Amino acid sequence: MISHPTVRPWYKQRWPWFLMLGPALVLVAGGYTGYLATTRQDAVVVDDYYKKGKAINQDLRRDRAAASMELAFGARHDAAAGTLTGTLTGKGKPLATPFRIRLAHSTLPQKDMVLEAVPGPGGRFSARLPVLEQARWRVVVEGPANDWRLAGSWQWPQEQELALRADPVERAAEAK
Repeated sequence: MISHPTVRPWYKQRWPWFLMLGPALVLVAGGYTGYLATTRQDAVVVDDYYKKGKAINQDLRRDRAAASMELAFGARHDAAAGTLTGTLTGKGKPLATPFRIRLAHSTLPQKDMVLEAVPGPGGRFSARLPVLEQARWRVVVEGPANDWRLAGSWQWPQEQELALRADPVERAAEAK
């Protein structure tokens, strides 16, 4: 008489459970990722991509206008006094018109700030600037009518001084 060994049912064996562990972990991780995506707000994403895309051409015109005016911006932040002081020059001469300085935090939009700068008789300005968080700041200096802009980044506090200059390549592109 031939005896057949008894085969245990599949659910009592170790290998099927081990092989099902991978897909089960993927389902749990996917569920957790979905939970995070629906309960947390992503501050870096822009709401209206189309509107932002259309604004790019206007921004390029503003950059070209700054290049044709040969604008240069220099500033220094005095953390103890809570001020940002410096000059804005056009073609080597100080500009006396008021302008805006936008400081945008790299990841937290609630920390963004706008400073109104009014140059004095010598062309120097001083604007009140509260304590800055250590971060990379996106800096945009704009004219009062938004007709020109200088843009760049500033790594505070590693960089005590900030210098922005209009790109001469923009001026050459405008001449073509």
